[in-house]
Amino acid sequence: KAAEAIIKFHEDFQPDIQLVSLLSGEAEETAGTQYIDWPGKPGTRVPDTSIYQCREFEFLEQDEYPEFLRDFTGFMLHKYIPRAFPNLARLSKMLNPAPVGYMYAGQLASLYREETLDALEKLIKIGRLEHQNDADVNAIRKILAEKGFPPMFSGVGMVPYDILANYFRGTMGIFDDLMECPEHVAAAVDMLTDLQIANVQYFRYANMPVKRVMFWMHKGMDGFMSPDMFEELYWRPFVKILNALVEMDVTPIIYTEGSYKTRLAQMTDIPVNKCVVHFEKVDLEEAKKTIGQSSCITGNFPIYLLEHGTVQQVVDEAKRQIDIGAPGGGFIFETDASIEIVKRENLEALYDTVREYGRK
Repeated sequence: KAAEAIIKFHEDFQPDIQLVSLLSGEAEETAGTQYIDWPGKPGTRVPDTSIYQCREFEFLEQDEYPEFLRDFTGFMLHKYIPRAFPNLARLSKMLNPAPVGYMYAGQLASLYREETLDALEKLIKIGRLEHQNDADVNAIRKILAEKGFPPMFSGVGMVPYDILANYFRGTMGIFDDLMECPEHVAAAVDMLTDLQIANVQYFRYANMPVKRVMFWMHKGMDGFMSPDMFEELYWRPFVKILNALVEMDVTPIIYTEGSYKTRLAQMTDIPVNKCVVHFEKVDLEEAKKTIGQSSCITGNFPIYLLEHGTVQQVVDEAKRQIDIGAPGGGFIFETDASIEIVKRENLEALYDTVREYGRK
């Protein structure tokens, strides 16, 4: 049913690229995933008309930074997995403590203790569910490609600071850390930067229809940290990843979330003519004058108009944004965030306006 709906949307509205996303709720339920809630999950508060919603926990305690930095893999296995995926908690018994001394094959028996078998069986189930989900998504992508809709990106990444804030410390926890132990934050961000650069090396060899990586920027928005902290802890490490990707002929898509009105000047040092920068909330004229001089800019059309506005309001705002963004090129028309619950007549008016007015 989801595949049919996705394909019909493309046929009806003819977007320029594929818009495909499916996740396995059963896989997350099997793991007992804590940090998201989704429609259909037992006991959920999320309505059927919504995408999944994020929840935040402190899966890394502040006093655990030294352990986290010293043995990241061990921390993930013995601390993070049991906290984030409690149904897999018994995996923490594997290699805990890690074998030392005689390193013969029999030592590997600790991987298969009786107490870990249940978690391993769940992990196998999750693997099969995700494999099927990937097959379903790829089947949809193949159909859409045959209909003339190319993929938008072929990989995803995350700003190192956001990895730490989203999955380990939480928004409030990372705020405490910025004041109380910024040196730990800096060390963790550096480690996560190097790990991510190592993880994307496959782009050097992979055969893909496009080589673009999408980065959603979650916690760098206006007001979340000072300009100096943004520069040191958020932006500098991220630019290091961008440069590594560009060196491999990969196009980064930088998807800012929230307001970025005060960050524009600090973001102008991204690789020239190599990136696409999406905005949710920005002064489009200022973005065009700054980042838009050396990068393609996109986004910023408010989806609230599609849900609550009139057809005329949608048309007027679309024309206004095209008038600002289109001159000289380097502009892709896009909404500020994902389209979910909208009035069909408003969405039709948006697509018609962009196609007709955008050609002038």
